[in-house]
This record gives sequence, structure tokens and C-alpha cells, in this order.
Amino acid sequence: MLSPTDSPPFNSKPKTPDILDRKASSFLASLKPHLSLHHRRTWFFLAVLLLQLLLLLSAPSLPFSLSPSTPALNSTSTLTVTVTNTVPDSPCPHGKLYAYDLPPQFNTEIVKNCDKINPWSSRCDALSNSGFGKPAAAVISKIAPRDASAAWFWTDQFSLELIYHRRMLNYRCRTSDPQSATAFYIPFYLGLAIEKSIFNKTSTEADRDHHCKMLLNWASDQPLFQRSGGWDHFITLGRISWDFRRSRISDWGSSCFYLPQMRNITRLLIEANPWDHFDVAVPYPTGFHPASTADVRSWQDFARSRNRTKLFSFAGATRGYIKNDFRGVLLNQCYSEPVSCRVVDCGGSKCAKGSSAILEAFLDSDFCLQPRGDSFTRRSIFDCMVAGSIPVFFWYRTAYLQYKWFFPGERESYSVFIHRNEVKNGTSIVSVLSKISKEKVKEMREKVIEYIPKIVYANNNKGLEGMSDAFDVAVEGVLSRVKEQEQSYKWK
Repeated sequence: MLSPTDSPPFNSKPKTPDILDRKASSFLASLKPHLSLHHRRTWFFLAVLLLQLLLLLSAPSLPFSLSPSTPALNSTSTLTVTVTNTVPDSPCPHGKLYAYDLPPQFNTEIVKNCDKINPWSSRCDALSNSGFGKPAAAVISKIAPRDASAAWFWTDQFSLELIYHRRMLNYRCRTSDPQSATAFYIPFYLGLAIEKSIFNKTSTEADRDHHCKMLLNWASDQPLFQRSGGWDHFITLGRISWDFRRSRISDWGSSCFYLPQMRNITRLLIEANPWDHFDVAVPYPTGFHPASTADVRSWQDFARSRNRTKLFSFAGATRGYIKNDFRGVLLNQCYSEPVSCRVVDCGGSKCAKGSSAILEAFLDSDFCLQPRGDSFTRRSIFDCMVAGSIPVFFWYRTAYLQYKWFFPGERESYSVFIHRNEVKNGTSIVSVLSKISKEKVKEMREKVIEYIPKIVYANNNKGLEGMSDAFDVAVEGVLSRVKEQEQSYKWK
């Protein structure tokens, strides 16, 4: 019910219409002397009115609209436009990719000469099966159900270039028209190409830079590369960023990333320099390569229901050449707590491709210790998480500054951080981890298991239906970056 002030008195008249009425009346009165049918002005006035009426009736056929700029809410045409604009029917919302068809010496010939890549041993088994390696189901089936173990392979941690190339050639958003592409993929196996020279003590600076310069000389001749300076191009590299950042002749690796033509190219690597915008860290390849969403669900269910008898585990070996090696500190704590900790000694090359012992240790543990490896990251992080075990980090650069596209934004939701100095000063890992409630452990494990698809590479040319794997996340991330880089993040 309205208050007395909300409704005008019944005998009152609105002032504005009254004023308009009076103005209309005076206007018509002023026209009366000129509206005689015998006056030429009358016929002229009527003709103008008729012409305006005809224009209004034919408005829909005009090339412009006479209707208001904001259409009525109940307009059928308005609803149609709204649906079209807000629900785009596009399978490639981030854009399309163009993959260069490189001369064979940049990729396929490198794999054909797999027995000559490494100066010590053949790489042929590791690079077989498009980088996945030999099937491992026969061994993994002793640990996991057969339907969950069929997706396991003996995958080498440095096989990233082959895995991405295979998927890229079958990517749903690949285009053969470079003019319609958002980003351009360079399928050069540079990480494999430099392996021989960086491990050979007699190799020269020119030897270690040869393949990168060969690539950049080729790229510099491409019109698409010249057009952008390379900022819409990207490459996958199966090694860490530091293998390509030699600043002095006596230092390790190639100087590739310091060459001018490389500076604008986005590099997908297993470990990035966190302070270089064009470095992007992507997951190390693990042994788990599901062919379908059913494979993923089966493994997730297995990891979720696994009976874990150890509080934590550690798979690794000491680094005798490192003074006060932190891994030795962790091993000592594990060996002193045999009830709580399970150790997998990876001395020598026993854990080079991963092993069933590592997987079994992670499957049996609530937590897994993840110190830095030879560099700040290590493949073991992903082996651990695929097993549904919760990683414990001691360096921020091991994960938090690396895999931002692939890990949850809230680090506490899936991991534990204990600063290495605290451990060196006597902090007991058992005491820290045992204080975490069972409910919290369950929540963290569920978050880890939820993210398994995003950190593995599918064994399916078309990916996983209705589910993004690490390849999908990486490529869509690159496409989004290229659009952002149109306005910034370019070297001149």
C-alpha cells in the first residue's frame, strides 16, 4: 500500500501533459489560416506528411535502422543475437596452429640415428613408440589392476619433443593455412640434437651451438617468422632451460637462448627459467599415457582406494660431489624412521626410466619427499603425483615457480613445503607430516588425483574426449599467450 505522499490527489492534474496540451493547441491554432484546402501551402503540408508516412512504413527495407539503438527485451531478433554472441560454436576458441614441415635433418633423421645421439649408450628404446618407449604393462600389472596398468610405458624423461610432435600433427586445431593461424610450431628436436655435444668433453663452442644456429638460420628465412620476429612461434625442448644458457665458453651447454632470433620464440621445457617470459615449464613425461578417459578414471579410482601403509617415501640417491648434499640429509631421516618412511635407492642408473619399485613406494605413501634434482626440478614430482601421493617440497623453484598452468593455484591444497634450512637445522619431517590430520590428507590426495589428467600425456592422437591432458593445457596456453603478446612482451 502506498503512503499518501506516493500517490497524487485524485483531483490533481499532472503538470507536464497540461503544458504539452497547451503548446499543441497554440501550434494548431497558428496553422488554421494556412490549412484551407484551397491554399497551396495546405497541399504542400499534406504531401510532406504523406512522404514521411511512406518512409516509416518502408523502414525495414532500408539499409539502416530507424528503430532505437537498444531493442526491446521481448524482441525475438534480440534473443537470437544474444545466443549467437554468447555461445560461440567454435571447436578452437583460442585459435589455430600451423606446424612447419621441416627438413628431415631437424627431426626424423635425428631419431633414425638414435644409436648415435648419446656418446655412452643407444637411445633407440627410449625414443621408440613416438617417445613413449616400450610397454610396461607386464610389470605394472603386478602392482595395479590389469585394466589400469595397460596405459603404462617405460618412458624416458627427455622424450618430450617426439611426444608433442606426434600430437601436434593430429591436433584438432591444426590448420594447413598459415594465414589463418594464431601460433606457429617449429618441430625441431633440438634437445636431442645437442645431447651428443654437451656430454662430449672434447666438443667445442661451435659444436654445442651448431644445431641451434642451423635452426635459427632456417627460421630467419621464413616469411611468417620475419613478419612477427618470432613472437608467435614456439618450440618444445625435452631438456631444461639451463642446457641452452651458456654465457661463457667454459660453461655447460649451448648458448642458444642468448642468440637474437631465439629471444621472442616461446619455449616449452621440462624446466624453465622463471624469470624469462618466453620459457614455459611443462610436465616431465611420466610412464602413464592413458588412451581414453576410461583409462584415466580407472587409474584415479585405483590411486584413491589404495591402502597406504607409510607416512612418506623418498626415491633418489645422494650426490657425493655436492658438499652437504641435502639428499643425504633426507635419506638419513628416512633410514632412521623405517616404520614411517620407505626408501628407494636410485644409485647409479637404476631409476633412469622410472621403475616399478618407485611407483609402488609412492602408491604406498601418503607423502613423497621432493628435493631438487640435478637442477631445481625432477621427474619424480610427477611420478609421485600420478601415484596419488602428496609432494613435499623444500625449494620454491622445484614446483611453485615452474608449472603454473598445470598445478592448483593454492599450493597448500596439494603439497607441503618445509624449508630445507629447517630440515638441516634438525626439524623432523616425521613430526611435521604426522601433525596433518587424516581429513586434510584425504583432501590433499583428492586434489592431487583430480589433477592427474593435466600432468600426463595421452596415448591418443586426438587427446582425451572431454578431458584436457598436459598437451592440451600447454598448447592452449601458448595460443592465449600469443594473443597477449600482440600488445606486449616482445624483444625488438
